[in-house]
Amino acid sequence: MNKTLSIAALAVAIIAGGTWFLTRPTAPTDPVFGAAIAQDAEVDTSSVVEMVQGSEDATVEVIEYASFTCPHCANFHADQYLQIKENYIDTGKVRFVYREVYFDRPGLWASMVARCGGPLRYFGITELIFEQQREWAGAGDPATIANNLRNIGKIAGLTDEDLDVCMADAEAAQALYTWSETNREADNITGTPSFIINGEPYSNMAYGEFAAVLDEKLAE
Repeated sequence: MNKTLSIAALAVAIIAGGTWFLTRPTAPTDPVFGAAIAQDAEVDTSSVVEMVQGSEDATVEVIEYASFTCPHCANFHADQYLQIKENYIDTGKVRFVYREVYFDRPGLWASMVARCGGPLRYFGITELIFEQQREWAGAGDPATIANNLRNIGKIAGLTDEDLDVCMADAEAAQALYTWSETNREADNITGTPSFIINGEPYSNMAYGEFAAVLDEKLAE
């Protein structure tokens, strides 16, 4: 994917079927997001947690930029990522950072569900979201998509009360979007999945190519 959601298209929170989800605002001074839509620099993103796996002492850092609605990202997480995790992350060689990019509203909702379980559950919920991407993302209407994501959260052990709080948090949604855009622009990310490995940009690669890059970085 290579299009990002514009600030003007960032959603306002409305309630539907007991689930909060996002729709396009009619103006950049929407009453929920207010001036922050026009001036995202004023948004406090300090509450956004960086999601990390692996050793803090690893000499190689991999930052993945991905969208939960991106099929290429789902394929990466079903293939290369599992091998990278086994051979590099779990062995303490690589510190892996996962950063969301929001191309659409469902991608943001998925992020809010994944983050609802906190850092300990995040990657487990992320795995479920990618595994079931075709089912929940292809559901059609927003209410069904949101409900499918809630069901994934409940499979992961979240309660309806947990999910009500997380998906109704417009301030958190605003902070996530601003945080994501700030990171994306800083690293010049135009498509997903994209990677920053020890400060250098890389596009999606087969596992063999990825491993070769990692081995080269580890040898430096």
